[in-house]
Parts: sequence; structure tokens; C-alpha cells
Amino acid sequence: METLINVQHLKKAFNKEVALQDVSFSIKKGEIFGFLGPSGSGKTTTIKILTAQTEKTSGNVSLFGRAASEMKHSHNRKRFGILTDNSGLYTRLSIEENLKLYCQLYELPNYSIREALDFVNLYAERKKKISQLSKGMLQRVTLARAIMHKPELLFLDEPTSALDPVNTQHIYNGLRRLNEMGTTIFLTTHDMGEAELLCDRVAFLHQGEIRAMGAPKQLKKEFGDNSITVELQNGTSETIQSGAEDAQKLFYWMRSDEVARIYTNEPTLGDIFMQITGSDLV
Repeated sequence: METLINVQHLKKAFNKEVALQDVSFSIKKGEIFGFLGPSGSGKTTTIKILTAQTEKTSGNVSLFGRAASEMKHSHNRKRFGILTDNSGLYTRLSIEENLKLYCQLYELPNYSIREALDFVNLYAERKKKISQLSKGMLQRVTLARAIMHKPELLFLDEPTSALDPVNTQHIYNGLRRLNEMGTTIFLTTHDMGEAELLCDRVAFLHQGEIRAMGAPKQLKKEFGDNSITVELQNGTSETIQSGAEDAQKLFYWMRSDEVARIYTNEPTLGDIFMQITGSDLV
């Protein structure tokens, strides 16, 4: 499968402060790739380098087989969309008026506005001025703008951080549809639940370094202990491991109708991050 993003030994320093050090990963066409880490870990800096908003200090970074620095050219910029915390919207204009300007810039038909606003559940609010919008609505408008031209590659920097649960789920459903239609998604988040729901693979970024990378199921298997907890009818619970002796215990409890509930002790991605780094995702 075609490699859309290739990053090898990326380093970024701001004066004496190193934001990224020896970061390497690649993303295949059609993947949803999660770049996970707390605020200040280097996630947004990585997106800015990939989209030619800032220069790398060293390393090799390419998109679509071209150097990341070439992404500043208009014919390359049309191939990707970006959602960041810097909206760039005109506050005196309405949602619809802002998106019309974007239609003109990208030579899109006006019906693209309806499609994009339906995607973020905002079509009914299209006449509202940007200055009147909540933070969550602003984020949804910015996302609508990022997907209007149906990009091959979509960069999402904390896309649901300001959204309520209903609109968050609406966005998740839309992102899955986009991905099914062929859009590759690079997602940064500190929400481990979001990553588990959406991502094919994830990378844990901590203090400018990737500490682990893989499919969520693979990482859970690697860092789990294969134990299960059995809740009994008498209110007690027992944690058991795979093996003949514990299997015999479970068989006895089930045969005696003593089992109320059984669940695995599979770690969450948040658990794994803490195990790897010794810190929480804050």
C-alpha cells in the first residue's frame, strides 16, 4: 500500500529547547493514525512541519513522495486539509460567508458548503456570525472548512476537545465515512478513548520522542497481563491468570452457578501510556 507520510529522524529545536528528537514513523494511504500525547509533547509542532508551516531542524519528512517543504505550494495544499486551534476565520462574516470565500479559493461548487456543514451538524446555524459562536461551534466550522475540498489527507489537531458528547459522536461518524471514502487521517489527541475508537495505529509521543507505536489491540496484548476478574454471586471478586489451575477454579464457580460477571483486565491506551512514561496524559 502507498506510503502517504514518511518521517525519518525528525528533530526540531527552538533555540536551545528541543521539541522533537529523532522521531520516525510512516503512514499508509487509507489509515487513521493517532499521534498521542499530553500538551507540550510535540504533536502540533509535528503537524506544522508536515504542512510546511515551520521548518524542521534536521531529518527527512515527505508527503505524497515530496519533501514537506513543497506543501506550501498551492497545488500541493489542495491535497490536504488541516484543523488546528488557529481558526483564521473572519469574525464579522457568517459561517456561510466564510465558507463561500473558501469555495472561491479552492474553486469549489457552492453545494460543497451544505455537504461540509451537514458533516459537522451546523447547516441550520449557517447565518450566524463567527463572533457569536462558542468555542465548540468554532471548532466545527474549522473542521467543515478543512474537509470541504475532500482532501486525500486530513490533519486533525485535537478535533473534539471543545465538543459536547452528541456532536463528538456526530464527528466520529463523519470521520469514519471520510476514511471509508479514501481520506487518510492524521489525528493528534490526548483522549485515549477517542484514539481507541478511531485509529488503526497509534504512536505515543512523550517529551519529543515516540515511546511506543502499533495497533491499539497489539499494544494492549503486548502490555497486558492476560488476567481476568471474576465477580461471584456472594459479592467477592477474584483475579485469575490463564493456566490449568485457575481454569479449574473458573470451571468450578461456573458449575456451581457462583459467577455473576467476568471481565478481562485489558489495559487502556491511557494505562499503557502511564506504564511507558510514568506520567499521565495531562
